[in-house]
Amino acid sequence: MGDLFLVRHGETEWSRSGRHTGRTDVPLTEHGRDEARALVPLIRSHRIGAAFVSPLQRARETAELIGLHGPRVDADLAEWDYGGYEGITTVEIQRDRPGWFLFADGVPPGPPEHPGESVEQVGERADRMLAKVDAALANTEGCVVLVSHGHFLRVLTARRLGLSPAAGALFQLATGTLCRLSTEHGRPVIAGWNVRPSS
Repeated sequence: MGDLFLVRHGETEWSRSGRHTGRTDVPLTEHGRDEARALVPLIRSHRIGAAFVSPLQRARETAELIGLHGPRVDADLAEWDYGGYEGITTVEIQRDRPGWFLFADGVPPGPPEHPGESVEQVGERADRMLAKVDAALANTEGCVVLVSHGHFLRVLTARRLGLSPAAGALFQLATGTLCRLSTEHGRPVIAGWNVRPSS
């Protein structure tokens, strides 16, 4: 069975400024496109059996730039819905809620298009996605690649390792990086994290 590769999309204007970017469909910056292109040698060095991508354009463009052909678009790979905190930075939030921490304190409800999600709801999406990954891995000789978003991939990693969704807080994840989840003695492990070609 192959490994699971996680790709966080390249930089956007909102990620650069620290704004919570859930369902707002912002494009990559030129630097973000360069970050994605830099991952091509890392992706090409592995046999890819299946690939899945978030429906948001920053992820879809990253998938295209790293050379994935025909990845399956899956809504379960969308970023955490930040509800009323969409587009707001942590610094701004903490002016009204000192010490606020996403993984522990959650988000307030937003408008109908951004109702917000709890960490448990994000964990449920991650579990659904991992079931699809396991089905793909069972039917291919290659690895599976997911192109998605920072907070969602952190929660998914926690769930892959058998941890609570909130344990995603332990895994800092930079834009335009590749992570590898593998197994050792039949147990899930992190085999590479925040990898770039210069790493």
